[in-house]
Amino acid sequence: MKEKALEYLDTYWPVITTYALRAVIAIVFLVIAFRIVKAINKKINPIIKVRVSNESVAKFMASLLSGLLKMIVILTTLGILGVEMTTFAAVLASVGLAIGLALSGTLQNFAGGVVILLLKPFKVGDYIKAGSYDGTVEEISIFHTYLQTVDNKRVILPNSEVSNSSLINFSTHPTRRVDFVIGIDYGDDIKTAKNILLSVIEGDDRVLTDKPVQCMMGELGDSSVNILFRVWTKSSDYWQFYWDTLEKIKYAFDEKGISFPFPQRDVHIIKDNE
Repeated sequence: MKEKALEYLDTYWPVITTYALRAVIAIVFLVIAFRIVKAINKKINPIIKVRVSNESVAKFMASLLSGLLKMIVILTTLGILGVEMTTFAAVLASVGLAIGLALSGTLQNFAGGVVILLLKPFKVGDYIKAGSYDGTVEEISIFHTYLQTVDNKRVILPNSEVSNSSLINFSTHPTRRVDFVIGIDYGDDIKTAKNILLSVIEGDDRVLTDKPVQCMMGELGDSSVNILFRVWTKSSDYWQFYWDTLEKIKYAFDEKGISFPFPQRDVHIIKDNE
C-alpha cells in the first residue's frame, strides 16, 4: 500500500507542484494587481472630477474604469492558473446574455442615463416636462431622473423613457413669452379692449421692454371676439406675472364695462303650418 502511494505521488508530483506554483503566483499577482488598481483609481479619480463638470458622469466614469481594470486583473489571474480563455469567454458570453435578457429594462435605463449625462438636454435645477409629468430636476442618476413637482411630490422617471420621449425644458432660455387669449363680446369695442390690455402692463417691471408687445385680433369665435395678447418676461417671473396680469385684466374689464361672453347658441323653432 505504501509503495502504491509512493508510486502515485511520484506520478502526480510534477502536476501538483506545477499547479501549486501557479496558484501561489496567481495569488501573489492578484494581491499586488488589486493594490495597483486601487492606487491608479486614487490618482485618476480626482483628475476625472476636475475634467468632468457633471458629478454623476464623473462617478460613472470612475466606477467604469475601476471595473474594467479589475476585470483585466481577474482574467489575467485565470490565465496564470491555466484556465482556457476560449472556454471562459463562451461561458461568460452565455451568462452575459442571460443577465442581459433578465435585466433588459434596467439596461435600457442605463443606456438612457448615459445619453442624458452625455448630451445634457437638461441639468439639475431645470424645470422640465417629460411625458405627463413636470417639475424641477432634483437629481440625474445613471438609471433614473428625479423631479420635484410644484406641490412638493417626488417623481421618479426611468431614464429610458426620458431619453426616448418628447421633452420640454422651460429653463433653457432666460426669457419666455406669456400668451393670453382674451375673449370679449361681439357688442364690445375692440379698440377699447386692446387699450385696456396695454394699460394693464404699464409700469410692470417684469415686462421686458426690449421685446415686442403684441395685441391683435386672433379669431372671430362662435361666442366671442378673441384678442391675442403677448408679452415677454423672465422665465423665473412667468407664472406669477401670468396670474397677476390675468387678475388685473378681469378687474380692468369690469371697470370699463367690457364683458367676458359665455358660450351660447341660438335655437330657432319652426312650426309647420297646419
